[in-house]
Amino acid sequence: MWIADEWKDYELIDTGNGEKLERWGKYVVRRPDPQVIWPIDSNNKVWRNVDGHYHRNSSGGGKWEFFSKLPEHWTISYENLKFNIKPMGFKHTGLFPEQAVNWSWMMERIKSTDKPVRVLNLFAYTGGATVAAAYAGAEVCHVDAAKGMVSWAKENIAVSKLADRKVRFIVDDVLKFVQRENRRGRQYEGIIMDPPSYGRGPNGEVWKIEDELYNLVSECMHVLSPNPLFFLINSYTTGLAPTVLTNVLKMTVGKKHGGHIASDEIGLPITQSGLVLPCGASGRWEV
Repeated sequence: MWIADEWKDYELIDTGNGEKLERWGKYVVRRPDPQVIWPIDSNNKVWRNVDGHYHRNSSGGGKWEFFSKLPEHWTISYENLKFNIKPMGFKHTGLFPEQAVNWSWMMERIKSTDKPVRVLNLFAYTGGATVAAAYAGAEVCHVDAAKGMVSWAKENIAVSKLADRKVRFIVDDVLKFVQRENRRGRQYEGIIMDPPSYGRGPNGEVWKIEDELYNLVSECMHVLSPNPLFFLINSYTTGLAPTVLTNVLKMTVGKKHGGHIASDEIGLPITQSGLVLPCGASGRWEV
């Protein structure tokens, strides 16, 4: 498992009874997590002093309950990267901290070459990987179908003091965008994708990862540079094993370029118990 254990501004304090207790900077929140099927096995006092608690309801939705006056947003850091955190609908805060293990890997790849690196970030959300790639010196194209998430990513680039870097922000369906980039003849040394299990594009396009992932990776091969540096696939889809990501990469980028492929779970260390919380899987190709 690849574990994101280099955080200082984020901490997974404890887990149990279907929830996780987290510190984001100086604020502590409780949120549900479907992977936490074990009971709380520590001092319950650590669960009492929280600033916010997201309650899931029986219909699948939920709402936040706040116990202190949280700011509209606040900033946390990972190494030299900065991100705005905002409690939002459906329990999210705008950042997946476990992805830090991939940001570090990606930054190492980018810094390992003195050649220009262009990175395509698909399903790019609020831009965690975009900020990391830009900080490492890459030119980045950030693509997401949600206008609000793209605006948030611009905030993260600004708060990280990277506004002078070459970053293109695109609101679009990722597959259609990749196909247009192919027609334009644009190519990228690094490709990142973080596809949802299910989603809809800006014009109602339906995405199901089990039906669309291989096709999207195949389309990306047309915009991957003849001298690629890395290819990263993230998945939070329950039941999609890391080996599936390995196989997809072997049949596409590995078949054409050789290189090294590895896939594994990613996770976060839990302070109180010493356990690790699994948080999806990643597949990595590198030259």
